[in-house]
Amino acid sequence: MLIHGHLVKGNDTDQETRCFHYHTEIDRIAIKFYCCDTYFPCFSCHEELGCSSPQVWPIAQFHQKAVLCGFCGTELTVNEYLSCNSSCPSCQSSFNPACSNHKHLYFEV
Repeated sequence: MLIHGHLVKGNDTDQETRCFHYHTEIDRIAIKFYCCDTYFPCFSCHEELGCSSPQVWPIAQFHQKAVLCGFCGTELTVNEYLSCNSSCPSCQSSFNPACSNHKHLYFEV
């Protein structure tokens, strides 16, 4: 699905990047997977529809844009996302703070 001009692959994805697995109002980011350079709403969607070889973003690449705000379409670098306090620095839309529990699935920690 195209969301703000970016291809986001996911299971039952809506216009703000929510998917079958995570679909509360504040579940509105997609993560570009390092391994396949493709946005997915979550790790489970990548497991189901992705490249089947998940790799996390290495710290040396945290300056790269890898997170998409599903509300306004702003792309954040990994550093910007990790320091944004669960809200988009561009539109101030809230992101799910519980996503930080899964950061090890996306980013080198």
